[in-house]
Amino acid sequence: MNDQTPVKLRPADFATDQEVRWCPGCGDYAILKGVQKALADIGTDPDQTVFVSGIGCAARFPYYVNTYGFHTIHGRAASFATGIKLANPDLDVWIVSGDGDSLSIGGNHLMHLLRRNVDVNYLLFNNEIYGLTKGQYSPTSQKGTRSPSTPAGSVDAPLSACSVALGVGARFVARGIDRGQKDLPGILIQAHAHKGASFVEILQNCIVYNDGVFSDVVEKDVAKEAQIHVKHGEPLTFGDDKGLRLNPQTLTLEAVTIGENGVTEADILVHDQTNLLMAQLLAAMDRPDFPVAIGVLYNNPADDSFDGDVARQDNEIRSKAGKADINALLRSGATWQVD
Repeated sequence: MNDQTPVKLRPADFATDQEVRWCPGCGDYAILKGVQKALADIGTDPDQTVFVSGIGCAARFPYYVNTYGFHTIHGRAASFATGIKLANPDLDVWIVSGDGDSLSIGGNHLMHLLRRNVDVNYLLFNNEIYGLTKGQYSPTSQKGTRSPSTPAGSVDAPLSACSVALGVGARFVARGIDRGQKDLPGILIQAHAHKGASFVEILQNCIVYNDGVFSDVVEKDVAKEAQIHVKHGEPLTFGDDKGLRLNPQTLTLEAVTIGENGVTEADILVHDQTNLLMAQLLAAMDRPDFPVAIGVLYNNPADDSFDGDVARQDNEIRSKAGKADINALLRSGATWQVD
């Protein structure tokens, strides 16, 4: 008699025989570890899973995950993934892309994937620089960033990846940190459980071309004050005695200290991940005036996904049309009319 007991998967089950090659110290190593742990905890079937990438350092990912994979072209991972999901809605599709690949050449494709609510998981590795092409500034680079393409310092206003996702209609938006191995797998598991497009920005260090860009957020001596870990139904507190409250006159967030100026715990907002306005305010917070929000900012599933609607429409059309007879069509004459 065959043993039908499910085999518990390990992160190592999702490692391939390929040598993992990023620059020593790159944050992508930690993200790969977090993704492989999440896949194991989910119990993902490798034979039903596809990783899709565009161009950039992050795009090596499909080679290092023991699933199916497509290393596609610059900025078009979202389009390829949409086609894969439409062709086989049962597949578990993940997209891996960088800030330049996603928000510059691929910005248009990302926008449509999110607004359509295609049931895929989109991971955006944000290191605020173009790493593979040797350090040019990217759409998320801070003003003043000196790079080969901006030797005098960038004058562009940077994009907030999570704000962009929320602005184009994403129904699941989260943020993690490459080295945050206690939190990142859990965020990815929640993204996977979401029905529809899930978008996760991951702050990632590029040790060669933008080393330490997030040091004022991630280093141990500042993390407690510089990060706020948001959890549904829990107060938005950070540090030892700080929290967020809403200014009712301006409808803006304020970082306050509990116990000072009459501020009590009752004044602190409670996170509601189904509240779009709250998610937008949290996504827009940035250092040094506010802590950076980590966790699931928004999770408000729609009734169905784009691929589900397309499949249902296709089935309805097929059922009304009846069984097709290709031989009868080919022998019906030299021409035919399509209604």
